[in-house]
Order: sequence, then structure tokens, then C-alpha cells
Amino acid sequence: MELQLEKLNLPSDNERPFVIAGPCSAETEEQVMTTALELASKGCHNFRAGVWKPRTKPGGFEGNGEKALPWMKRVKDETGMLITTEVATPEHVELALKYGMDVLWIGARTTANPFAMQALADALKGVDIPVFVKNPVNPDIELWIGALERLNMAGIKRLGAIHRGFSSFDKKIYRNLPMWQIPIELRRRIPNMPIICDPSHIGGRRDLIAPLCQQAMDLGFDGLIVESHCDPDKAWSDAAQQVTPDVLDYILSLLVIRDENTTTEGITQLRKQIDELDNDLMQLLAKRMRVCREIGQYKKEHNMTVLQAQRYNEILDKRGAQGALCGMDSDFVKAIFEAVHEESVRQQMEIINK
Repeated sequence: MELQLEKLNLPSDNERPFVIAGPCSAETEEQVMTTALELASKGCHNFRAGVWKPRTKPGGFEGNGEKALPWMKRVKDETGMLITTEVATPEHVELALKYGMDVLWIGARTTANPFAMQALADALKGVDIPVFVKNPVNPDIELWIGALERLNMAGIKRLGAIHRGFSSFDKKIYRNLPMWQIPIELRRRIPNMPIICDPSHIGGRRDLIAPLCQQAMDLGFDGLIVESHCDPDKAWSDAAQQVTPDVLDYILSLLVIRDENTTTEGITQLRKQIDELDNDLMQLLAKRMRVCREIGQYKKEHNMTVLQAQRYNEILDKRGAQGALCGMDSDFVKAIFEAVHEESVRQQMEIINK
């Protein structure tokens, strides 16, 4: 379905990057106000803080709940910033609206649950408020789009997406793998959907926030949602990924914002070269598949299995090493040849089973 979207109409959303900042959790009234006042002095227009904070495992600080909402309202009254928090249940929605929340966001675990998303959509029916939806914990773009569609069908037209990365058992540099190709595909499918990046949750470490912010800008993201705390080392949740308002201001001051739309004769000519090379690739792939079908016929005539594991491993290892020598990531090259092999097997299976 085609989403019916309207402009967010939030302060600074005509700028790039559009920035939402504030602590992971609203811990105390003093902590909330100190952080908010520091951010407001840096020109921040949009303040965030988690009021309900269910953790992966029980036992940690899980938020102050309704107790923290008057602190958020005080931020709005005294600084003029808009206030936003995460909601996960219809009761959260009701309380957030009662205390004048200007913007809502929906977390990754909630996005992954269609039952929860429908309950939130029902609770928001008839309410005109901007809502941001984080990607689900697993890399499933259909689930992400489905969550956005449920809200849109309930009448929420001021929608935005938050890219916070994807959970993985195999932890490497990042807390959550960026997998940039997924938000890029979301942008391709819904071009007028604002997408902002959450470098705090992708990185999980404050030293990764600056490069992730820049990467998001280089990819044409509309904005950022960054966790900022007046005393990050003493934060009650996710201390390692929060920065002070001063550090955040410095990070933002260094960002290079590239033009998204300007095209020149030079880049037009380079894109023509890309198109020609892509055409060559398609011709080569078609030729490769013709040879694969001939191999499939040979295997059928000689009663051989389609999958030859030793040959498959040989291709992956050889092409991965060759790719590295050509300046490409070996895992990238292997992924390409895994996809090519999958299609080769499919075509050979068709021949063998005729």
C-alpha cells in the first residue's frame, strides 16, 4: 500500500540534520532539567528521554513511568523544546498525551510485534501527532514497513523512521549491526519518509557516535536521535553510549552535510559508465547461467547430484581472495557468489527434475 504522509512540521526539520537529543532514561528531575537546559543552550529543539525502560533482562533500572512525565512537561514549559518519549502500550500513549508529549517513538522490540503495533495504532486513532518507528530488532524490512502501515491506516500521517541497527549474536565493533542497505531500501520504497539515525544504539560506545553520525549524513539521512546526558558515566542505563551536551554540540559542528540533489555533468557521465558496466555484468551473468544449465544437463545424464560441495567451497574461497586483491571486501565478494550459486542450483534443479 502507498503511505499517505504529511510533513512532520517540527522545529528544525527543514534543516539537515534534524536532531533529537536527551538522556537514555529520565532518572531524576534534576538530571532531566540539567541535561535539557544544557541542550537548549546549544540550540537543540527536540528533547528525548525514556520514561518506560523495560530492559533485556529484569533487575536493572526500568524507568520511572508516570512519575517522570511532569519532569518532561517542565522541560517543555521552561525551555520551549518539544518533548518525546518511547511508548509501547496503549496505556503509555494515554499518559504521554495527557502530559503534553509532542512526539512519540516506538521501540525496536515493539515494532517486531504486529499485535503490539496494532494496539498502538488503535490507541492513536484520531490523534494528530508525529510518530517515529524504530526498525525491528531483526533485519526484516517488511516488518518495519508493516508497522508504519498500521499507524498510517489509523490516520497517523506525520510518520518518520529511526534506524537503530539490528541485533546479532555475533558482536563485533557495533552494539547493533548497521546493515545500511535496509534503511536505504526503505528510502527507495518510501521516498518521502523521513529517516533519522540512532548512532547511540548502533555504536553502543560514545567514541563511535561521531563517525556513525557522519556516515548517516553521507547516506542522505534526514536527521539524528542521540543520547546525551549531563553526566554520562553515572547514567542509570546505557552509560557507555551517552555523551554530554558539549560533546554532542562538538560532534554536530564537525559534520559535513553533503548536497543530496545537485548533479553535474561529471557525475552524469560517471553514472552512464556505471549503467554500461551493469549491462555488461548482466550479459556475463546470463552467459554464466547458460553454462550452468549445460552442466545441469550433464549431471542429469550422468546421475550426479546438483550440489558439489567441494566445488562450491573452491569457488567461494578463490573468488573471495581474488576480490580482496582487487580492493574489495572478501565477505562482499563471497556474498555475491553465494547468490550466484543459489540461482545456478535453482536452474540446474529445474533441468534435473524435468
